[in-house]
Amino acid sequence: MTREELEQKIKELIVSSLDLEDLTAADIDAGAPLFGEGLGLDSIDALELGMAIKKAFGVSFSQNPADNKATFQSVRTLADFVEEQQKDK
Repeated sequence: MTREELEQKIKELIVSSLDLEDLTAADIDAGAPLFGEGLGLDSIDALELGMAIKKAFGVSFSQNPADNKATFQSVRTLADFVEEQQKDK
């Protein structure tokens, strides 16, 4: 899977797993923040998205909240995380 395909898949997971009816994957900027002023996601969204990413890519997230905060900054940081996890397998 290319980097572009990975980012596209993550965007599609964001839209589908969080039922964002007003948004399409194309509307999401890979570098934009997912929380706060970006997409405006909250902690419940993070849990749902984390489960969807874990299921789709077979990755495991850290027990450290600071690590996860960095991982969930943007589509780009999530893609970095998935690539790194898949290298280790």
